[in-house]
Amino acid sequence: MVRAPRGFRHRTRKLLKKHVREKGSVPPLSLIMREYNVGERVHIKINPSVHKGMPHRRYHGKTGIVVGKRGKAYLVELYLGRKKKTLIVRPEHLRPAQ
Repeated sequence: MVRAPRGFRHRTRKLLKKHVREKGSVPPLSLIMREYNVGERVHIKINPSVHKGMPHRRYHGKTGIVVGKRGKAYLVELYLGRKKKTLIVRPEHLRPAQ
């Protein structure tokens, strides 16, 4: 028998699946090129077609605050339970929170 996968994206068939009309596309340039300011609230929505700067799947759907910038990526601070986490996420995986 084949050993079960234990990789970074294993068991994400439904979590990281795109809608039929979005398949293959990258987000619109307005979302990619958007600049986030320090203190701005953002939602983490992983785009499975862009692998660079992708956060772990446990953070998909979470909301955090931008605390800085590192190259093209942003430092996003959020809570996971009582623990404060700082993630390095590229803008393709971020959406502004209203």
